[in-house]
Amino acid sequence: MMRKELLILLILFSVFLAIGCTGDKGEAPNATETPVTAVTPTTAVPEVITVSAAASLTEAFTDIASRFEKENLGTDVNLNFGGSGNLRMQIEGGAPVDVFASADEGQMNTLGNETFIENSSRKDFARNSLVIIVPEASTLNITSIKDLVDPNIQKISIGNPDTVPVGNYSRTTLTEAGLWSQLENKLVLAEDVKQVLVYVEREEVDAGFVYTTDAKTAQPGTVKIVASVPVSIPVNYPIAVVSSSEHKEEAQKFLDFVTGEEGQTILKKYGFTVISK
Repeated sequence: MMRKELLILLILFSVFLAIGCTGDKGEAPNATETPVTAVTPTTAVPEVITVSAAASLTEAFTDIASRFEKENLGTDVNLNFGGSGNLRMQIEGGAPVDVFASADEGQMNTLGNETFIENSSRKDFARNSLVIIVPEASTLNITSIKDLVDPNIQKISIGNPDTVPVGNYSRTTLTEAGLWSQLENKLVLAEDVKQVLVYVEREEVDAGFVYTTDAKTAQPGTVKIVASVPVSIPVNYPIAVVSSSEHKEEAQKFLDFVTGEEGQTILKKYGFTVISK
């Protein structure tokens, strides 16, 4: 009887052993699976350059920056517009600016003398002209700056001469014509040329001194040009890379774009005169 039971046990053991050898050769039932982490493609972060530019360049530089970004996909342009004098003081105060475009040589000269710009990068890239505008409905007879002494003209807007190039050009012209002292009490000072334009558009002043390019951007049917203003100093626009820039390569590319064929074509479209090299 014991032999029979022993034989049965041996047979069962053999069967279990066979099943163990011929079963699934995969992982053991108690093995823990290691989760697979999906790899997400990394997106390159674009370089961002800040361009501080004279308010009169608003429309042209907005267009230029858009075109530049399309051709330089790794670079984004942050535009900062204002009076050239205020922008110059921001740079002197340590503002993180990469490129400066001024509406006159004086502000750029100041930065150059104080080594705030890379003087080797500096270039004149455009020229403008000065005009007198009045509200479209105005009946005032203004054909030259001498007509501004008319007592019927009570408010004349110009940019602040100490910080805004268009204001400095206006003051210089009026002083040279012997009219500054006669008109000073009529003047309404603006933070930049765009503010002068708004004052005239809203009929808050009788006349204003702006650049030709700004007059062309006025709301339709709001202003009209009545006189050209002679200037003894050319209204030149210089541009340069700021010395403290942390993106000098990209800044130089933007400068080259502005002074290159495509940038110059855009500037012409907005009424600027291109300066022959």
